[in-house]
Amino acid sequence: MLQNEKKQSFIALGRFLSQFSEAGNTKKESVLGNDLFFDAFVDLIHLSQSHNGWYTPEQVYFAINSWAEALTEENLDQWLSAYTFDASQDEKTVALILAGNIPLVGFHDFLSVLITGNKALIKTSSNDQHLLPFLAKYLVFADETLKDKITFVEGKLENFDTVIATGSNNTARYFEYYFKDKPSIIRKNRNSVAILNGQESKEDLEALGEDIFRYFGLGCRNVSKLFVPKGYVFDGFFEAIFKYQDVIHYEKYANNYDYNKAVFLMSNFKLLDNGFLTIKEDASYASPISSVFYEFYDNLEDLQNRLENDAEQIQCIASNNLTKNSIAFGQSQKPQLWDYADNVDTITFLLTTK
Repeated sequence: MLQNEKKQSFIALGRFLSQFSEAGNTKKESVLGNDLFFDAFVDLIHLSQSHNGWYTPEQVYFAINSWAEALTEENLDQWLSAYTFDASQDEKTVALILAGNIPLVGFHDFLSVLITGNKALIKTSSNDQHLLPFLAKYLVFADETLKDKITFVEGKLENFDTVIATGSNNTARYFEYYFKDKPSIIRKNRNSVAILNGQESKEDLEALGEDIFRYFGLGCRNVSKLFVPKGYVFDGFFEAIFKYQDVIHYEKYANNYDYNKAVFLMSNFKLLDNGFLTIKEDASYASPISSVFYEFYDNLEDLQNRLENDAEQIQCIASNNLTKNSIAFGQSQKPQLWDYADNVDTITFLLTTK
């Protein structure tokens, strides 16, 4: 198989990452390259918050653990089994313009480019300039043939065949114009929603809190909007998410909470507030940090039709199987390798683009 050697290097990376946990870092003798990389990675994890105030050790460890769980031989085989790889396929240089809202948010694109036998020309976000380059060095150590496949660029991107770019709606318009002559995947703002029917258990709502507060709500897979039936009472929701109260002790989050709450109050908006999260009735999908919007619905069929019509604004839907293609509460930040951003199959794009 064309990608087999590359697959083995990512399996080695998964084993390396599996040693690191917020509960404690455990060096395993069988892991490749620990003498060169283990201590340096521990240092980088704890320096990450100095590089980006949102990248607390807790959040960085969560991202690392997620990728450690994903990069197993079983998962990689299941993911790649859906595709046909052609050894005669021409190698492409793929320009990757990465976001930096959450740790390693661009890793899936990076993985997809390399696993399909292409070259990655990478422009990292100013908010996440250290984690991916470190992991790239580990991959090159595991497989020297990757050395000529990975290039990080600080200035202008040049000499590439295709583009995968992630940004805001504003930057997406710029990307679409600037790269109009190149095959591309251009990602815009998306948000995730949850649908409740009032029958959720406390455990369900606690898990929903994970979807809301993980990465401080900065990811496109974070739930920023709740759909609830008319007459829904939020007491149980607030009780269940109280376990996440420590989020207010992070200065950047607290500053956003104070600012956004003040803006809402000065605008005479009606709020529900528990001291670390405000919820506001609003038709928009994108709520500010430390706030979640909600909206009442009359029946699930109408709501499903609306969500299908608004599909380009929505990354994922969390519910207890109340609508098709929804995910379980607590799983929004645990996508599988085959769960593609914006539902655009990156591997198919890379294999079929000339």
